Amino acid sequence: MLLVGLASLTLMFTGCVRRTIEITTSPEGALVWLNGREVGRTPVTVDFMHYGTYDLMIKKKGWEPIIDAKRAPIPVTDMPGLDLMVEILPIDAHHTLQWHIDMEPRDDSHAALLKRANGLRKEVRGNLAVESRNTLDESP
Repeated sequence: MLLVGLASLTLMFTGCVRRTIEITTSPEGALVWLNGREVGRTPVTVDFMHYGTYDLMIKKKGWEPIIDAKRAPIPVTDMPGLDLMVEILPIDAHHTLQWHIDMEPRDDSHAALLKRANGLRKEVRGNLAVESRNTLDESP
């Protein structure tokens, strides 16, 4: 009976862990997607549950879009063993990650379009050359 009472008291006074990512951009007002889900315009704060890698996409008219993989590293307080202690203690823990992205203005001129197209063409040709070298010739 005493054990049940202690367990009940422990559950009543346990803490809470909140995890958030604060995303800011320069300039502000860019639309943000996290793992394919639209989360708002910068500056934006998003709650998250799991640490790891997140797919980040940011767009704003007149600016180059950003598509990147961002890491949410595990803090020491969320390491196995310590995380249980933090959850049980009667405190509210808050872990915040801050991601700031500097955006670049988009150049929509004809010359810039040709430059991007030529860069993409070189990249594709380079990848095709690597693939052809890695392919086994199975002809007789």
